[in-house]
Amino acid sequence: MKYPQVWDLDTFFKGGSQSSDFQHFVKETEELVDKLVASTSAKMTLAQLVNELVNVQKVMQRLRHGAAFVSCLKAQNVKDEHAFQWQGKLNELQAKLQNIWVELEATFGRMEDGEWQELLNHPQLSDITFSLNERRQAAAEKLAPEQEKLVAQLAVDGYHAWGEVYNQAVGRMEIPFEEDGETKRLSPGQLSNRLSSKDRKVRKRASKAYAEAWKKETPLFASTLNHLAGFRLNLYRARGWNDVLKEPLLINRMKRKTLDAMWSVINENKPKFYEFMDRKAKLLGVDKLAMHDIHAPLPNGGNEKIAYDDACELIIRHFQKVSPKLARFTEGALRDGWVEAEDRPGKRPGGFCTSFPLAKQSRIFMTYNGTMSNVATLAHELGHAYHGYCLKDKAPLAQRYAMNVAETASTFAETIVADALVQEAKTETLKLSLLENKVNRAIAFFMNIHARFLFETRFYEARKQKRLSVKELCDLMEEAQREAYGNQLSSYSPTLWAHKLHFHITGVPFYNFPYTFGYLFSIGIYQLALEKGASFEDDYIALLQDTASMTVEELALKHVGADLTKRDFWQSAMDLIIKDVDLFLEMTS
Repeated sequence: MKYPQVWDLDTFFKGGSQSSDFQHFVKETEELVDKLVASTSAKMTLAQLVNELVNVQKVMQRLRHGAAFVSCLKAQNVKDEHAFQWQGKLNELQAKLQNIWVELEATFGRMEDGEWQELLNHPQLSDITFSLNERRQAAAEKLAPEQEKLVAQLAVDGYHAWGEVYNQAVGRMEIPFEEDGETKRLSPGQLSNRLSSKDRKVRKRASKAYAEAWKKETPLFASTLNHLAGFRLNLYRARGWNDVLKEPLLINRMKRKTLDAMWSVINENKPKFYEFMDRKAKLLGVDKLAMHDIHAPLPNGGNEKIAYDDACELIIRHFQKVSPKLARFTEGALRDGWVEAEDRPGKRPGGFCTSFPLAKQSRIFMTYNGTMSNVATLAHELGHAYHGYCLKDKAPLAQRYAMNVAETASTFAETIVADALVQEAKTETLKLSLLENKVNRAIAFFMNIHARFLFETRFYEARKQKRLSVKELCDLMEEAQREAYGNQLSSYSPTLWAHKLHFHITGVPFYNFPYTFGYLFSIGIYQLALEKGASFEDDYIALLQDTASMTVEELALKHVGADLTKRDFWQSAMDLIIKDVDLFLEMTS
């Protein structure tokens, strides 16, 4: 079957960033927001408060829907100025909505326990009691309502604006690269695909061109990063928050003990992955891997390109073995134009999945050029889309799962494909290549993500005292990489803080450790799926449907029977991954 590689956005609004339909949608949404602002007060009856909460959720969905459309426009064409203008408008409306929540949360805090319980018992709010309790507790640790409202207003042209400066600067980047006898001007996303070329000379040239391009932008990006961190730290200081991890842990609904247990198990098991890295270096004919070698394919001929249509069929086939419902969903999403995969200039780097809640659909963005890594990314993003699909009929607040459990669904889907490919490989060469790719994904979560976590934690602590220079940021980044990779590499990427978008995202602080949590948690769930077989499918859906209504510790205890604050669960998941490392070492001995 032929699957489209360019997504369908006309289903939502025809005409792209200059759509009259979208213009009308935003205007109508603004009117609804203003009505909510007018109706929100400190003295609402129970019936009025219930009605307000119902209407706030409706507006939330509209803003999510509009933001998803704009994020797709910006991703498919980084020079779409109209899309960036719409982003500014939506940020303004989001700030107004945030102010409404500030007022509502203050109301929650003033209510007596009996009144509060009466509110929670209302049938129209039955789906969102967890979220309401969460907001009531969080409000107690924030500033006075008027101050929080001012923060939200100032953030539009301050905090969020710095994130937009970064996005626009990346959008205009065109990196010269010599290829096929001509100088091509590639977007960062296109050039990043060359970093995994099977030809080490190409990788080295791509790595050098990539580093030089970002180095030119480091003075600007040092400013954006310092300003973003400064805004957050000043807000934390005003709220009396001393721990820079307080907000990301609250957002991810997890305890510090859980985070510490996870990193502890990873650090203790890293030596086994050092063995893998040493063996791979030997196979590549180098003494030590360089940063641009980590994700390089093996020089064994098992790295053939796979056509996009074949990749789609492959993913559907392997999903079918574990979850027929996931497979049916995936076939429909791929067939109906939910994916933007075309390899062309002007696209932003990376990949993502975004939900359009009013249409109960998602859209996936990536740049596909036929590598197994691309296949893994596609499976990963389809996992995100399925997660949204499983929650589509829940109340809006019961759909707002945190990033760490979001990465669980995506990585579970990715693992299904990666594991099946290794098991069905027809030759030893292909099996080894696939196995290497699979272990490499683990290294990304255990080392690359860990380096980002170490860097960001230390950067925020240092930023409490002063702004950091480009050199200081680069030194801090390299130090974090050396520690995370166990000093196993011959070269590092000190400018990663500049070219990793996640450091400059304003929506979620510490856009790093949730990936590793999701990866290991999904491995544990995958192990359960293997044990339970066909009966697991409905259990998995039930788990996904609870992801926005529990802490991660409660979720794991209910659906997996595990205590995430202890090492046992994390080590059992790690043991499954180490089997792959041992097999790789055995096959290459």
